[in-house]
Amino acid sequence: MSSSITSTQRQDPELISRLKESLPETLFEKLSNSLSSLEDRLERLQRENRLLRELRRLDLLEKYGPSAETLSDAQLELLELEPGVSRAEVEAETQREQLPLPLKTARKHPGRQQLPAGLPRKEQIVVCPADQSLCGKCGKETTVIGYETSEQLDVEPANYFVRVTKREKRACKACEEQGVQTAPLPARIIDKGLASDRVIIDTVVSKYADHLPLYRQSAILEREAGIEMPRATLAGWINRVGELLRPISAAMGQELLAGDYIQADETPVAVQMHDGRGKNHQAYLWQYSTPGGVVVFDFRLGRGREGPKRFLGNFEGILQSDGYGAYDHVGGARIVHAGCWAHARRKFFEAVKLNPKDQSAIRIVAQMDELFAIDARARERGLSHPDRDVVRQQRARPLLEQIKVSIETARLDALPKSALAKA
Repeated sequence: MSSSITSTQRQDPELISRLKESLPETLFEKLSNSLSSLEDRLERLQRENRLLRELRRLDLLEKYGPSAETLSDAQLELLELEPGVSRAEVEAETQREQLPLPLKTARKHPGRQQLPAGLPRKEQIVVCPADQSLCGKCGKETTVIGYETSEQLDVEPANYFVRVTKREKRACKACEEQGVQTAPLPARIIDKGLASDRVIIDTVVSKYADHLPLYRQSAILEREAGIEMPRATLAGWINRVGELLRPISAAMGQELLAGDYIQADETPVAVQMHDGRGKNHQAYLWQYSTPGGVVVFDFRLGRGREGPKRFLGNFEGILQSDGYGAYDHVGGARIVHAGCWAHARRKFFEAVKLNPKDQSAIRIVAQMDELFAIDARARERGLSHPDRDVVRQQRARPLLEQIKVSIETARLDALPKSALAKA
């Protein structure tokens, strides 16, 4: 008789025992094998159905945008049945009561924000009107006994002006043959340029810190100062500042490479190529840094290995990245590659978003959150890096073993093409 015991047999052993007694052994074995085969097929179909639901949800999330991530599968399907659904309608749908992910906890509102004490204060006295300045009983003028005070953040618009630089010209009236001496011109970012260094620096900060495009800054200058400054001129300012900063950037890069730990990542940026195609080229800013230290950006037109290979040279410390293949085979022979927990968590969190009832993915994300919490509490306590290492060895190491077991267990049950398997 077959040794295969199905879940149905385990659930009702009395029925199985009666069937075994009443049926010939060969027939019972045949029925048992058939039932086992059907249950295996049912389990496989259920797993495939779960995978198809994940793929369907992923397709709808890509269609309706990030605001749809909080919607349930039923809500997404209702939106799909209604033709011409706009992003605004999807946003409105997300405001309804949802089944929240079991990982999120509500945050307390911090209350009204206080304005920084370091900002200068300019007082404005609002006096009482005449009818409030006289006593309603005796008619005498009332006395100011205090003020009801409130604060608002205010701003003074930029005040453009023309700086006139007058350099002294000196000559000796008794010795005309000595000629004329003129005071040296102060060093400037752009010699003989129409804009001062302050205007140029403000343009650079507005572009890279405030993400204000040059064409908008050109329009602001025309509106506020009444001067037409072409975008090409502003771009020339940017290039000149970049040339002056190259030695500083090179020194920062050398400081990074002299250390033993570098974090690396790359982010896409759109670049206008003016090649007649009418499309922007996707270039990349490669970022190399150390926590709380130097940060260097290296611009490259592509995402190939040539970028990190040239920057890292023979670096032989620890290189932490998201596992992108371009970081393989770079640096020196003794370089150590380290992964990123934030990137690892992201994949499992995406699996939870696609299937909010996936207990395996939920458990893994929760364990990773607990791992992050260990460091967060250490930062709150102001622990030094050596003290943090002690805490990690005591608390994080056992947790890492649990995460490893959870991932290995989940890998056995996950479908090959599911979000959990990809994670």
